[in-house]
Amino acid sequence: MEILIVGVLDLPISQFYTGIAGREDETLNFIPGMSNVRIRDLPEGIVFGNLESFFSNLLHKMGQVLPEAIAVFINCFEELDPDITTDLKSKCKQYLNVGPFILATQPPPVPDSHGCLSWVDKQKPATVAYISFGDKLKVLLSNGFLEKANDIIVPWAPQTDVLAHGAVGVFITHGGWNSLVESIAGGVPKIFRPFFGDHRVNGRMFEDVWKIGVIVESGVLTKDGIISGLNLVLAQKKGKEMRENLREIKQVAQTPVGAKGSSTEIFKKLLDLVCGQN
Repeated sequence: MEILIVGVLDLPISQFYTGIAGREDETLNFIPGMSNVRIRDLPEGIVFGNLESFFSNLLHKMGQVLPEAIAVFINCFEELDPDITTDLKSKCKQYLNVGPFILATQPPPVPDSHGCLSWVDKQKPATVAYISFGDKLKVLLSNGFLEKANDIIVPWAPQTDVLAHGAVGVFITHGGWNSLVESIAGGVPKIFRPFFGDHRVNGRMFEDVWKIGVIVESGVLTKDGIISGLNLVLAQKKGKEMRENLREIKQVAQTPVGAKGSSTEIFKKLLDLVCGQN
């Protein structure tokens, strides 16, 4: 999630470099808008794990140069979390929310070469679990599973169209930011299995702040964990509340990308900045 990379600028996190054990569930309440985020939700390499990894060094270097950037822009909108926006504006020369792109544009239709939508068309409303981790993971599936589900396993899907389909009731994924924005646009709750980078922070925001998703139990894919998540999202009152929250957030997100919306005006400012550098 882009806000994490910018949000670590000039923060007193050095206190965490020692004595992390037993403190994993402490919250980052000293960061505006992130009081629900826990230490364990941070990407590995920031305050635990291999602090000399390529990813850790990359984040450190980004944290050093971002305050000097003319502008930092992200695919988000100010109204999603005003506290975070206000804090990051104080840390950057210009912090620009110019999204969500998925609602700001009307992309041309993409071919459904694998028949995903025709299959989804045959299903009942809110009964399909759409699973996508953005990697070639078919080789990890058992032969028995492949025999039963081979007709619905595809190498690529028109994700935005799938998520907008009324038959899709839940989105199971790792939690990359672009997919999260697409799920908001489609109004589909998420079940998270975080892997890397911003995934855990995104999952925590979806589950505990915006209340439009759930992190799989223990952060690991298990049969019981997935069944529990599916039951919560598809059959319980909490799942209904998630969908209601998603509808409200989507309505809020549509205003910034309107003709006079905040993201539209900020995008014009970004264009002026880019053109002024040429």
